Amino acid sequence: METQEIPLSNIAPQALVQHIGEADIPYLAYGSDGLPLVFLHATGFLPWLWHPIARELATPPYRVMAPYFCDHRKADPADGGLGWQILAHDFALFCRALRLDRPFLVGHSMGATVLTLANALFHLNARGMVLIEPIFLPEDFYKTEIGVEQHPLASKTIRRLNSWANREEALSYLRSRSLFKNWDTEMLDLYVQYGMTSGDGGNLQLTCSPEREAALFMGGMQHDPWPEPAKTTCPVLVLEGEISENRAFIDLKRVASCFPRGAYRLVEGAGHLIPMEQPREVTEMIRGFFGECEA
Repeated sequence: METQEIPLSNIAPQALVQHIGEADIPYLAYGSDGLPLVFLHATGFLPWLWHPIARELATPPYRVMAPYFCDHRKADPADGGLGWQILAHDFALFCRALRLDRPFLVGHSMGATVLTLANALFHLNARGMVLIEPIFLPEDFYKTEIGVEQHPLASKTIRRLNSWANREEALSYLRSRSLFKNWDTEMLDLYVQYGMTSGDGGNLQLTCSPEREAALFMGGMQHDPWPEPAKTTCPVLVLEGEISENRAFIDLKRVASCFPRGAYRLVEGAGHLIPMEQPREVTEMIRGFFGECEA
């Protein structure tokens, strides 16, 4: 992740790397003073997709950071992938290395679950958490051993298209897919600009490869997250998209109720990728909720 000016905004973060002992964690940093507010992205995505939200919150009283969890550790999807409890430990090490005392935490999908594990298992003592569509599958799922081909998400991910001739072809492809059809325009531009890189022959390829993304999906099966919310003492807001496909198999109202100080909010008109579809609305929800936590 190279430091570079972003034409999409007049606020450019620093792109830095934090060593945590066995691995190096790339991250974006906005400002150097204030209460720490840390964002963690969804499976296969990247910290730049927090930028339209992070830049708005990177003013007093907050200092904002967004780490990148994709390829900082070796992982094979066929060998169980990269466990989310390992990512949670890495996140806790990241926070301690940066001396982030009682951080505010915002996570999406995989990131939301990893933050839950990090706070509960590794004692981050968060001031407050906003969990956007966290992945809490039915408990029986975590007792089942399946391979990549049997995993509903990893099996699709590992076959994902991963080559485009140029930026225009990539954008055209993304706009044709239902997953991206409701994305904010700036978010889509950021995804192509930073979520893709030049590969062999000059073609664009995904920065987080299909194999890496599949390894992350597989790793989500290694630890049952359901016991962990009860260990969380800070206020927690769980956001769910009204038209999210995950509603068919994930009960986020139940997840919110498992946190001693949990609250639930349905985001109208949004799918699973709420931050990419409604960044301005998400910004205000985070600002309002954490403002109450500070009071």
